[in-house]
Amino acid sequence: MLKYLIEKEFKQIFRNPVLPRLILVFPFVVLAIFPLVANFEVKDLNLCVVDNSHSGMSDELIRKIVASDYFRLTETAASYREALKYVEQNQADVILEIPAGFERDLLREGSTSVMISANAVNGVKGSICNAYLSYIILDYNNRIRTELMPENDGQIQGHLQIVPQFLFNPELKYPLFMIPALMVMMLTMICGFLPALNIVLEKEKGTIEQLNVTPVNKFVFILSKLIPYWIIGFVVLTICFGVAWLFYRLKPAGSLLTIYLFVSVFVLAFSGFGLVISTYANTLQQAMFMMFFFVVTFIFLSGLYTPVSNMPRWGRVISVFSPLKYLMEVMRLVYLKGSGFQEMTGQFMALCGFAVLFNGWAVLNYRKQR
Repeated sequence: MLKYLIEKEFKQIFRNPVLPRLILVFPFVVLAIFPLVANFEVKDLNLCVVDNSHSGMSDELIRKIVASDYFRLTETAASYREALKYVEQNQADVILEIPAGFERDLLREGSTSVMISANAVNGVKGSICNAYLSYIILDYNNRIRTELMPENDGQIQGHLQIVPQFLFNPELKYPLFMIPALMVMMLTMICGFLPALNIVLEKEKGTIEQLNVTPVNKFVFILSKLIPYWIIGFVVLTICFGVAWLFYRLKPAGSLLTIYLFVSVFVLAFSGFGLVISTYANTLQQAMFMMFFFVVTFIFLSGLYTPVSNMPRWGRVISVFSPLKYLMEVMRLVYLKGSGFQEMTGQFMALCGFAVLFNGWAVLNYRKQR
């Protein structure tokens, strides 16, 4: 009986003119384009300079800032008041004001100050902009101090040199951090929404009544709804692997089998969640709105953009109930660090718990009338 029910599900999927294309094209397009735009790398910031010094050192500082990949000198102003007008007109993101005695104070007193004013309407952009500019000025300050440092017995005083070492993503490419998470998003959208709409469509078409009068028990019925999307999940994941390698030359540092193991449990769990929604909804519109509410909530709590460790305490507590969080951690650990199953047993147990909870809930909540 299960064989024929699964065959029926696949026939319904392939007879739909949209679903097969959606399953194949959607992950390809999203994974090829979205990592290029969904990142927190802030570049080409518009810089307005108020140079009251007009000295060689101030010119050197400005050239050093512009030479970086982060700032673009768009305006120069004669006064701070004039510079603020450029900010109000969105022609400048940050103002750098250099005092009149900049070079004189550096040479005579060994210290001076500059003022950074960042546009904080976008708080994230403003803070990153301030951090970038502060780091460049600090680097320039260290070089000047080295040049002006007095010699002792013909030798320059010793100083510490910090050489950062970045592990697992040495080039700090943000797409490498986003791609594993986007794979989770593809699995969520396809293997979550489609099962949620499945039973509801059967209700609206009236075919659910025909199934209700058959001797098929509830467990077999729910299982026949899960298996097709479980297989579709593997197809979507394989497409994502191919796109990640083709466009970004990104392949997992760990084992693909580990990823497939965790994904198999996640798809089983989240497809079960979609079926839970479908047992409560009576119309397609209800199912879509209910699923959209929960998926958006799970995404915000998953660590897609904001790391869970940076969330407030109550946010970290609530994130425990997001299945996406655990698979997102697994994908990033395997892809970037090469972690093995032994290091992720906690995530595996959590996903297994969600799979048992949601699928058991779907079986118990489905009301079969004979």
